[in-house]
Amino acid sequence: MRIVVTGSSGTLGRATVERLRADGHDVRGFDLTGAPGDGFTRVDLSDYGQTLDALLGVTARHDGFEAVVHLAAIPVNGLVPDVTTFENNLSASYHVLFAAHRAGIRNIVLASSITAMGFPFDVAPPALPVDETYTRAFNTYGLGKVVEESMAAQLAGWHPDSAITALRFTNVVAPDGYATFARADDPDYRRDLVGSWIDARDGAAAVSLALAGAQPGFEVYNVAAPGSGSGIPSRELAARWFPGTPVADDLGEYESLMSTRKIQSALGFTAVHDWR
Repeated sequence: MRIVVTGSSGTLGRATVERLRADGHDVRGFDLTGAPGDGFTRVDLSDYGQTLDALLGVTARHDGFEAVVHLAAIPVNGLVPDVTTFENNLSASYHVLFAAHRAGIRNIVLASSITAMGFPFDVAPPALPVDETYTRAFNTYGLGKVVEESMAAQLAGWHPDSAITALRFTNVVAPDGYATFARADDPDYRRDLVGSWIDARDGAAAVSLALAGAQPGFEVYNVAAPGSGSGIPSRELAARWFPGTPVADDLGEYESLMSTRKIQSALGFTAVHDWR
């Protein structure tokens, strides 16, 4: 397919471009920064005119796309004021989704986040591992992701062939970022992430599977390594972090407390990279 990746210069964006090209796709990147000459076009997604025009075609670059992977965003709270985070991310996502609809692009993968399902988990989730049925935002970034998911679910119904997949990514770890796991035996390590993590290359694999397995309508999947980022057994962590919260009887010894059972079952996702 001809695919555009927004946010192509980020940690996950770079890995996704590389993976999709390895899969044989014609991949281009949109971002505010990037490497000229590598299929990259500088596009300000806060500007709807630029967004639509760039999706329809850019002279000497491309003449349109069959799929969009939308990863671009201000990545966390605190880089700019909260209202700026919300307005920037929501408007960029609306511009991309609506422009894709107008351009006739029916296969869209949208980056959502663990922040749409309870992060930083100061309030206990209803059950463990936390699955896609739980939607709750406790900060501005997460609120934006909840709204983006809701918007995507509605827009997916505007054309019978539209397939929009939201991937709730946890913390994405670059291939050179494994030093942090030296703290894996600390019982409070990654507590705000319910112990979860994902290698950028495995995150890119999830994007690839979502594009290939797209079905009309809207779907949401958690994306994390199936194995926890902690060196402490998951049932012990659950009891320490969320006493009294129900835990699945079949929870694996080191299974992530951010459930990946749905994406494993529906799309065949597996993680190749493991900090252990």
